[in-house]
Amino acid sequence: MKPFLKWAGGKHRVAPSILPHLGDVSRRLVEPFAGSCALFLASEFERALLCDVSSDLMSLYTALLHDRAGFSKKVDDLFSPENNEVDAYMSMRKEFNAEEEGTDRRAALFVYLNRHCFNGLCRYNSKGGFNVPFGAYGNPAAPIADMAAFADRCSGNVEFARQGFQETMASAVEGDVVYCDPPYLPLSATASFSDYAKGGFSMKDQEELARLARELADRGIPVAISNHDVPDAKKIYKDAETIVRFSVRRSISAGADSRGDAKEVLALFGKF
Repeated sequence: MKPFLKWAGGKHRVAPSILPHLGDVSRRLVEPFAGSCALFLASEFERALLCDVSSDLMSLYTALLHDRAGFSKKVDDLFSPENNEVDAYMSMRKEFNAEEEGTDRRAALFVYLNRHCFNGLCRYNSKGGFNVPFGAYGNPAAPIADMAAFADRCSGNVEFARQGFQETMASAVEGDVVYCDPPYLPLSATASFSDYAKGGFSMKDQEELARLARELADRGIPVAISNHDVPDAKKIYKDAETIVRFSVRRSISAGADSRGDAKEVLALFGKF
């Protein structure tokens, strides 16, 4: 099952390379960086705690699960030929940034922006305003069917929470398996998609995540962390039992001709 949101670094394509390492699917999957929930959607885990620091993501999922039909109509109403123009997009983006966090209207606008903005990026400025430019796609369609499938998949023993990775990992208990998909270490000094949440994700955050992974593993709770295969990753994950390496086709870049394969690591802490 694919996510209904476009998402930089989403794990839909690479889930087959990750899921075999996560072990028994009868356990609860805990994700501190849920994003589009691509990994969970591709998995057979029936129980999950899906968390993210993004208010817009968590508000969107809450709105969809609370009133699937009503919310889906709010989204569908935003998708029309007249709204697939740069002036309409800029107006919608302005409205989104002025709208109070947590409302159904802002959540519906978030889906609209995701499908109409450049490359489906989610990026905010220093004041917390969504600032991705218009994508100029031919005929973006409202992802109603995929939203319905998402709601079906998450209607059981699945919890959502807006919180940081520290709080999420602190809530993990024996019998859980934790998968972390943090904003990646940059491939170069200018290549980074770490600004999906105000404040970004620093090197200290990367190191803290690895430290917490080691602590959980020592308590019998296995943790897997994805990242780019760069020199800093080798240092940060030096305490992992296993490092799995593989290549993934980039889905976000300035142009299709520059989308090549990127090398990734999966750092495994503990016994899976």
